[in-house]
Amino acid sequence: MNAANATTLEQGLLLAGQREWVADDSPLKVDEKGRRTGITWAEAADDVLIASTDRGHGGMNVYYFPQAHDDAIEYIEACARWARAYGHAIEQQSGGSWEEELGVVLPSGDPDKHIQTYKIRFASGNRIVALSSAPSRARGKQGIFVLDEAAFHPNLPGVLKAVMASLLRGGKVRVISTHNGEDNPFNELIAEIRAGRRKGTVHRYPFMRAVADGMYRRICEAEMAKREAAGLDPAPADWSQDKEDAYVADAYAFYGDDADEELDAVPKSGSGTYLSSSLIEARMRPVPILRLAYDDDFAHKPKHVRQSECQAWLDDHVAPLLHTLEPNLDHVFGQDFGRSGDLSVIAPADITATLKRRVKFLVELRNVPFEQQQQILWFIVDGLPNFRAGAMDARGNGSHLAELTWQKYGAGRIEAVMFTTEWYREHMPSFKAAFEDDDIEIPKDADVLKDLRSIKTDKGVSKIPDSYKGKGTDGKPRHGDAAVAIFLMDHATRIDAAPIEFQSTGVMRAGAFDDGNAGRGHQVIPDTGFGVVTGRNDFGGFV
Repeated sequence: MNAANATTLEQGLLLAGQREWVADDSPLKVDEKGRRTGITWAEAADDVLIASTDRGHGGMNVYYFPQAHDDAIEYIEACARWARAYGHAIEQQSGGSWEEELGVVLPSGDPDKHIQTYKIRFASGNRIVALSSAPSRARGKQGIFVLDEAAFHPNLPGVLKAVMASLLRGGKVRVISTHNGEDNPFNELIAEIRAGRRKGTVHRYPFMRAVADGMYRRICEAEMAKREAAGLDPAPADWSQDKEDAYVADAYAFYGDDADEELDAVPKSGSGTYLSSSLIEARMRPVPILRLAYDDDFAHKPKHVRQSECQAWLDDHVAPLLHTLEPNLDHVFGQDFGRSGDLSVIAPADITATLKRRVKFLVELRNVPFEQQQQILWFIVDGLPNFRAGAMDARGNGSHLAELTWQKYGAGRIEAVMFTTEWYREHMPSFKAAFEDDDIEIPKDADVLKDLRSIKTDKGVSKIPDSYKGKGTDGKPRHGDAAVAIFLMDHATRIDAAPIEFQSTGVMRAGAFDDGNAGRGHQVIPDTGFGVVTGRNDFGGFV
């Protein structure tokens, strides 16, 4: 069968998620999956095509590392069925042992201690071989390495270390598994890839995605074919929505408390604090924090009065900090949005030559009207030298300010973030890696520490729980606002946007730093933090 027909066969038999897995030709790819979603079966389809192809056209050996002996048999049988379906001639399908293949006899002679191997030989000269999961069995080999149910391997780090050498000479590594705990090396591998520490791709194929792709329909079709072949009426096995719903309900009922891990591809033991206090404090430095709050009457003042009073605060407190920024470094910002209940927090940062992200100051706004939030944010962004990018909370009322800001500075430079479970799953590992790798500096402040400590891991996803309500050192409510702003700042450093040269927009008025600018009617919250600029005293000096 030619390649075109083979591709047609694949796309006719594989579900959408399975096709996505096969289509990804990355040297290292990982799939966190639900049980019985057919990823190994799809991998077998791809492996047969590769092994049956001449080496001059990209063919190579395939080595399968299962976590159990029965898995090896099932995989080899799946490969044999795919080979027959494709029409490729199998020279030999055999079950033997490594002692026979290598001429080695174990001293004990105990057949239970034999290292079983199953293989299929193709006319191309390549083989598909199922081996034991011992790391030593991977060394010295070249080709495709498939690690199945990797989270349950007795020494997954050792096997990974052994097979990675094949990537240096055109080989490929495929790691497939359901989860087996958050601290398992399989989940740690996924976190490394998502954090950018290890090159590779991650796929996720939970049980319900497979059902949505038509998995239960395929089960019904197969059962109908069996009944028809046996001379029975196929109709009782036909698909219906009620049957599918019952099938799904039964699956979750069977697994009970294990359903998250076994079906939904969510590692267990994931309800703890994401960042430890010691790790957070190790990245803290004395950094100014500006805290501004208005009473309810401020929003009722005429527009020009509000703008004037807010501008005076910017001139007095924000402008001096902007003038301290290093003009040769790129700058970014992150903003978490709040209006009355939660804070709005803006976190400007620079990026050093060693790519460290340093929050230069933090602005916390409480009960500040929308127009003044825009006024404050744009004043800050206009003052950032070599402004590269910003990431903004675009949930709820924040969507309007985010939209206006990307219209002003460019959609490629401002990312309006709509937080979802998948967005957190993809991007939070990079944030944690910045702390672990000492690539971030943040304000040394008790409230910032508490905000960052509020990030929790639940069902494999790290974020601030929606139900979380904390209180700051001032006794007023917080919802992890500084943590979100700093997280978005870190994300902004990963936005692919070229910096632009700083150009003043003229918002800083002449005489902005005169002592006579004190007392413009704004309310500044006193601060008990570390090295924090919060307002002016009666003598016009900063306190």
